[in-house]
Amino acid sequence: MVAQAHAAAPPAKRTYTHREILEVMSGLMLAMLTSMISTSVVGTALPTIVGELGGQDQYSWVASATMLTMTVSTPLWGKLSDLFGRKLLFQTALGLFVSASLVAGLSQDMGQLIAARAVQGLGVGGLSALSQVILGDIVSPRERGRYSGYMGAVFGISTVAGPLLGGFIVDADWLGWRWCFYVVVPFAAVAFVVIQKVLRLPPVKRNTSIDIWGATTITASASALMLLLTLGGNEFEWNSFWTYFLAATALLMLALSVLSERTARNPILPPRLFRNPTFVLTSLASLFVGMAMFGAMIYLPQYLQIVKGMSPTNSGLMTLPMVVALFLSGVISGKIVTNTGKWKIFPVAGLLIVAVGLFMLSRLHVDSSEWLIGFDVAVLGVGLGLSMQMLILAAQNGSELRDMASTTSGVSFFRSLGGAVGVAAFGAILTGRLKDEMTTLIAEAGIKVRGGGDIKLGSPDAIQALPGPVKNIVLEAFTRGLETVFMVGVPIALLGFLATLFLKELPLRGSTTPPAEPQPLSKDDLVLAGLLLELVAQRVERSNGEPSALLTAVARMAPEDARSERERARSVAQTVLRPTSRALLAQATPAQKDLVTGGIPQ
Repeated sequence: MVAQAHAAAPPAKRTYTHREILEVMSGLMLAMLTSMISTSVVGTALPTIVGELGGQDQYSWVASATMLTMTVSTPLWGKLSDLFGRKLLFQTALGLFVSASLVAGLSQDMGQLIAARAVQGLGVGGLSALSQVILGDIVSPRERGRYSGYMGAVFGISTVAGPLLGGFIVDADWLGWRWCFYVVVPFAAVAFVVIQKVLRLPPVKRNTSIDIWGATTITASASALMLLLTLGGNEFEWNSFWTYFLAATALLMLALSVLSERTARNPILPPRLFRNPTFVLTSLASLFVGMAMFGAMIYLPQYLQIVKGMSPTNSGLMTLPMVVALFLSGVISGKIVTNTGKWKIFPVAGLLIVAVGLFMLSRLHVDSSEWLIGFDVAVLGVGLGLSMQMLILAAQNGSELRDMASTTSGVSFFRSLGGAVGVAAFGAILTGRLKDEMTTLIAEAGIKVRGGGDIKLGSPDAIQALPGPVKNIVLEAFTRGLETVFMVGVPIALLGFLATLFLKELPLRGSTTPPAEPQPLSKDDLVLAGLLLELVAQRVERSNGEPSALLTAVARMAPEDARSERERARSVAQTVLRPTSRALLAQATPAQKDLVTGGIPQ
């Protein structure tokens, strides 16, 4: 045992000061701000974009294409960063995102726009996953709540600035919606320079290979599911060959991905993660959070612009209460976690509040006041602020240090998957309900549509310009469709609430570094320990049997039996204390071993 103490301790992992962490965070937050603004700036412009390029039935794909590629690439970015380094991959993701943004701005039809948005999602996936991985590398779980609040602030600022910027760009005649994609380029250029300067991570060599087959099967499974949810009921009937084919493909690819991950040398999602209940439950909760959050945020602008007749700028302003609530709840909960170490109450309460917020949004109608809309979205923001960052914190805290990147990417993957599925599913629900409600309302009103078909929907301005009776039908149909969308989100949020209830509140680790190996004792320490043990042994053997604290403590080292306390203490002195004393002294003075053991030199 003593010999093992001489093993050299591994070099300690670098500890970052608060200032160094803030410098790294500045680069991460600037890049995250760029990618998030690109998503939120497009949100308020989507009704106008779809109205100009055509294709209300493809509305969800403009958002879900980004969500899909972001989802399937998220875990791959984490694994690639193990191989090539965090900084290089982070900058690569930023460059890919900017290139795709430029192509999206040049799109001439919905097909080109959707393809560019898909590539854009690859970059967003890298930025979102690697920012959390890098944060986990440099900040301990106990302190991470403090800095997670900053990440939440970026989300809040981008959610406010994005819709406002998008509304301004769309409303400005001298700009146009294409500048919603161009505007991120200067932000990204500044972010790239800042990251190059401040992001200094020590090189870590890892024996890592890329799980190509796993990435392929996971991507194919998620893509097939997305196609089924988006095209089912629109391009083909639910009870059709394509429905069963896509469903079978999704299940087959899922089974193959499980097989691949079990046999891969370095799987994207290591199977051991799924034996960790904390990872499983946080991933499930993140899946449901993603479905509820992205589903609500993508379709809320349609209600505000089409049903309420707001301009893109004003619809962006209406999201301000949600963002302020999200920011404040995220920062305050993060500080409380840092001070107390208690975190479970926040995702539990957050998911329940999200469900309440979605139910309140489902009660909105054509005549709802702006004050009521603002209150409803603020409630939703509080729930999201309490739950999003805390789920990642819980997953990272419950994982091994070697699985930090895989765990973070995995939870982000399931949240993105939930968002992609939510956008697609809610889009299918809205499209189906919109068609059915318009058919019913047209028949009830006795209105004959020219050509005998459905009413053609264009941009929000075009809808507002429709004749009075037709306009009222369209607005009522949209209201009923969106009511169903938000109501479907309620049980989804409650499922996430149930998942968080079963989370075990593990104590937050105070350091990101592994426990240090025992340091070898010096010769002076060995001699001192040996002499003290010898002294204790002599005191025990010379005791006259009178009760003493020393005799009682030594006797407790022996098993309880019929012997007296004095006899048990003497037994410990002879069989444990004195042999250990001699071993320590022999270790300290090997040349005089014969003097320690009482032998005679040869």
